[in-house]
Amino acid sequence: MGFAIGYRHTSEGERFSSVVLSYPEVEEIYFPWVEEPSGRPVLGYGEYDDAETIKEVLREELVTLREGGKKLDLLLNANCYGEQAMSLALENRIRAIVEELSEWGCRPDVVTAASPFVARTIKKYFPDIETRASVNMRLTTLQAMRYLAPWFDSYYIGRDVQRNLATVKRFSEWAHANGKKVGILANSGCLRNCPWQTYHDNLISHSQAALAVRPAEGFNPHLCWTMYEDKQSLAEILKATWIRPEDLAEYMPYVDFVKLATRQHSRMALVVDAYAEGAYKGNLLDLLEPGFAPAFARHGVAIDNRLFPSEWSKQVAHCSRECEECGYCDKIFQKITNH
Repeated sequence: MGFAIGYRHTSEGERFSSVVLSYPEVEEIYFPWVEEPSGRPVLGYGEYDDAETIKEVLREELVTLREGGKKLDLLLNANCYGEQAMSLALENRIRAIVEELSEWGCRPDVVTAASPFVARTIKKYFPDIETRASVNMRLTTLQAMRYLAPWFDSYYIGRDVQRNLATVKRFSEWAHANGKKVGILANSGCLRNCPWQTYHDNLISHSQAALAVRPAEGFNPHLCWTMYEDKQSLAEILKATWIRPEDLAEYMPYVDFVKLATRQHSRMALVVDAYAEGAYKGNLLDLLEPGFAPAFARHGVAIDNRLFPSEWSKQVAHCSRECEECGYCDKIFQKITNH
């Protein structure tokens, strides 16, 4: 089991590639393409104002990472391509991106997609490249995974069910029996069963255009940040989908790769260190993306990762997802926070 982390350009300090190459545990780097919508907006290029300059910076980094033995995962995982969603224009654009990367010597090992059309296009023109079903496809049943089998070689298990170890085991057994692979996203701060996810993912797909439009006042497109303005809602963070570094070993027999969300995280090394070592002694919120430490701090609350009870991993591994009938997380929240 290896880690996959997201590319984030930094204008100061060590280059991303220099940091990553010091971690043998990191096997894959996932990255978006310049001026192409993806599951998250492209960040970190503020000092450059043209696509070609940005592309050259990305090229230098990818070449260094490839020469350092890292696999490359191209993100074409936007949830919405608008009227081009099944167009010849999109097909040609996908081909051009992969061909340009190939010319750099950085042909992707993996393409992660949330669109069956994108996956079909990769399969049609680049059958040697692994197609991976994005976590945003919300694969929470084996039935869904079977449906996608002709187009995808690997899958991210839906976050909403990944805490249940029996579910992960069942998905893993089916995948391996059918020549597929499965992975999980370990440090997502998103709400489980978030009813705004489709809305928010579609908005992100159009984020560049949306920045040019004046927004209405008084609306936050992030349900989680809105909820955590209310101190009574803070315990919902324990009912989310993340897995502690200390508990990741429980999943290792079943998953082939573990994604760490780092594209918007300002302390990437902190996250990688914690999950590589399988332990973290600080505020759990600092590991998550989104990281809600500022939102909780406004209420004077932090989550001490050292205070989780020994039975937490067992409880989480058998999570029924029936929060209204359980109450376990609400009780634990009182014991591990400083409020």
